[in-house]
Amino acid sequence: MSNLDLLIMRYPHLECCKGNIIIAFEFIRDCYKNGGKLLVCGNGGSAADAEHIVGELMKGFKKARHLASIEVEKLVEIDSLMGRTLADNLQGALPAIALDGHPALTTAYMNDCEPITCFAQQVYGYGCKNDVLFAISTSGNSRNVLYAVVAAKAKGMVVIGLTGENDSKLSAMSDVCIRVPSTETYQIQELHLPIYHCLCLMLEDYFFNS
Repeated sequence: MSNLDLLIMRYPHLECCKGNIIIAFEFIRDCYKNGGKLLVCGNGGSAADAEHIVGELMKGFKKARHLASIEVEKLVEIDSLMGRTLADNLQGALPAIALDGHPALTTAYMNDCEPITCFAQQVYGYGCKNDVLFAISTSGNSRNVLYAVVAAKAKGMVVIGLTGENDSKLSAMSDVCIRVPSTETYQIQELHLPIYHCLCLMLEDYFFNS
C-alpha cells in the first residue's frame, strides 16, 4: 500500500485533498531533482510544523539513507578516521530550511525593518528559481506568510499552500493549495501533520528507494 493510500485509509476525510497532495509531491520532487531546496514558513503551531517538516527531510525518516559508496570513499580519503565516523553516521538529506528560526537574523531584521516582511526577506535571500516555498497558515491569510509568497513568486519559485477549507488569499496565490476539511484552528493543525508526514514519506521513498 502506498503512503498516500495509507493516509486516506487512516484519515478518510482527507480524500478531498488527495489530488493536491500528489501535485504538491510532484512540485517538491521536481525541485529536488533540479538541485533546488524547500523553504517552509508558518506562525505558532505552523512554525512548529515548519521545523518538523525540515526534521523529516534533512535526515532519515523511516529509512536509514546510507551514503553511496563513492561518497564514503571521498570522506575516508580526506581523513580515514573522521571520514569513517562520518560515513557511519551521516544520512542522505533533502535540503530544507524553516524560516521560523535564525533568531539573530530575524530579530535584527525586525528591529531595523518592517517585521511583517521577515519571512519575505529570507525568501529573497535564500530563494532561487528551482526552489519551492511551503507556506502554512490555518486561516490562509497570515500577512507575513503572504508577503513571503509574493517574494517567492517574484523569484520564480513554486508556492505550495497548506490551509483550512475556507477560501483565502493563500489558496488563491499558491500554485497548489492543500485545504483540509475544517475551519477550527486546532483541528486544521491536527490534519496538517499527517499530510506533511505523508509528503515526507513519499519523497523519501522516491529519492532513497534503494
